Amino acid sequence: MSVLTIYPADWSAAQAGDQPASYSDAAVITDRLRAIGVQFEVWQAAAELAADATQEDILAAYRAQVDALKQQHGFVNADVVSLGPDHPERQALRQKFISEHTHSDFEVRFFVAGQGLFYLHCGDQVYGLLCNQGDLISVPAGTKHWFDMGERPSFTCIRLFSDPEGWVADYTGSPIARQFPLLEQFVSAAA
Repeated sequence: MSVLTIYPADWSAAQAGDQPASYSDAAVITDRLRAIGVQFEVWQAAAELAADATQEDILAAYRAQVDALKQQHGFVNADVVSLGPDHPERQALRQKFISEHTHSDFEVRFFVAGQGLFYLHCGDQVYGLLCNQGDLISVPAGTKHWFDMGERPSFTCIRLFSDPEGWVADYTGSPIARQFPLLEQFVSAAA
């Protein structure tokens, strides 16, 4: 289940008694994120995917949606990335994305399988979005955000790019990400 929690930017885990607003209805999540320029959609595959589906199988199953996004935003490339709980570099990869950063290009992720937690820092609010299988998030260029894949990551995502070089993280240097729940804590609180 997708969950959006909207926090004040000065929130901290010490305020656990002050629970921020949370939403699990996809239409509400879509509307709340659209208000800050972030695209959120729920997709269905055109065909059943096998557990050992190749990148080509996955892209074919979502061809109509991927092509529509390419046309909408001028993306020129789509690929598939997977990360499992036994990946030898999982901790280093987690640390790479768990600090607030921006990109000069969109960051687009569609969750074919698994889950991940995006935080979007917009003005005086932080939007925590738990993405699961079927969820698409498109974060506009320049949006402050961070991503937590968890201690034992497990996801397969389609990524879309207009320029793969634009996806390089530009870290803000802000410690804000440390104030907010990690993936495991967020999932536990949402249950």
